[in-house]
Amino acid sequence: MNSEKRTRQPNAMFPMHPKMDEQLAQAFSANEDEEEKHIQKVQNAFLYYGPYACQRLKRSMDYLNSLSGEDQHMLSKYRAHLSCVRTCIDRNQAVIREILRERVLYPDPDSGSPSNPSSDRWEFDEPPPHVRHGDMDQAQSTLKLIARDWSTDGALEREQSYKPIIDCIVEYFKPSDYELKEIKILVPGAGLGRLTYELACLGYSCEGNEFSYFMLIASNFVLNLCDYENKYVLYPWVHQYVNNLRREDQVAAVRFPDVCPLKNPPKGHFEIAAGDFLEVYKTPHTYNCVATCFFIDCANNVIDFIRTIYKILVPGGIWVNLGPLLYHYSDVSGQNSIEPTFEDLCIIMESIGFVIESSRTGIRTKYAQNPSSMKQSEYQSLFWVCRKPDPFEEQRGKRKASREPHDLIVRADTDEEEEEERERAKQEQQELADAAINNETEMQDLAQPT
Repeated sequence: MNSEKRTRQPNAMFPMHPKMDEQLAQAFSANEDEEEKHIQKVQNAFLYYGPYACQRLKRSMDYLNSLSGEDQHMLSKYRAHLSCVRTCIDRNQAVIREILRERVLYPDPDSGSPSNPSSDRWEFDEPPPHVRHGDMDQAQSTLKLIARDWSTDGALEREQSYKPIIDCIVEYFKPSDYELKEIKILVPGAGLGRLTYELACLGYSCEGNEFSYFMLIASNFVLNLCDYENKYVLYPWVHQYVNNLRREDQVAAVRFPDVCPLKNPPKGHFEIAAGDFLEVYKTPHTYNCVATCFFIDCANNVIDFIRTIYKILVPGGIWVNLGPLLYHYSDVSGQNSIEPTFEDLCIIMESIGFVIESSRTGIRTKYAQNPSSMKQSEYQSLFWVCRKPDPFEEQRGKRKASREPHDLIVRADTDEEEEEERERAKQEQQELADAAINNETEMQDLAQPT
């Protein structure tokens, strides 16, 4: 995906290349046909969701039907459950139809044309051209991410992942000290836009950036087309056939959106820009803050991300990050990847010019997890705040040293442990002071004539 587009409230389209200079925009426009084909593929993957999900369901039904009559009798409730699974898949597909009803990115100019199989129907019986299993996995994952970002069921995960970032930004850019609408915040890897929306609701000028059109299409629907709270029902866990304690856990319903952005518009400026982060954001000294959540490990070379963040921050601006180091391209065939440790990242950040104001590890975070599943995955995430120093500060030789050396990993402590550490430090300081006094007294005694 090469071009950049934006979506604004309400019901905005995606205008082309608003941030690019003329030469770069012309180069990207040359790939417009390729871009349109990619978006059509994403929309086709959404349309193929139902038949694809039913293929997995059919395998269970076929095997069930092959069992003995005695076994099938014992599994009569399980058979009814599989019928319920089919109903949930159909209802998910109905929501997807709503998500795609505007064809907001590229409305199909050949609607109804026999040469375009997706223009006159809402699903496919066979896999659409160029749609692969990975595309279908992303379509299913998008439903889970809607639950994470825009339902009450995802409130705990948002509390774990977004609240530390929001609290840090509010502490640094206090409403009492700043005109919040003048504070420009960029959220790369914005996903479905909830973190960007929440910051804009506080009054900051916020811009989200997202590369995936699966995310962009879904976020446009929530931000611009949902007209009241909890209007739609999804079944995000219907694809999980294992680790279910009860039958109802697989077919649990989730309502969204828990907040309606159309009825509750943000106080601050709010927009979503589509495009490759490294390609779109090249203008130096543009943002007061960059906030990244589960993002920096999405690069082939994480150093490229860190350099770009440093470049686009104004002097004195901060970078707030939370997330693990999964490194998405690490085991992807045909992709290059480096996987620096946290210690390595600290060296990289300071070498590029950042001052590490604070860092913590062991931040417990889940990501799009089924809360009722018998299997629960959890990250021990990193959290840090880096500052781009003022150039005059560097010239005076007063650049602030990092509070934590890059060979030290500090885990999040409890209040009691922190208090004990402070008391221990005070005690050590007092012992050092007493020792210094005793040494001085001894030296005075030795200096006196006998």
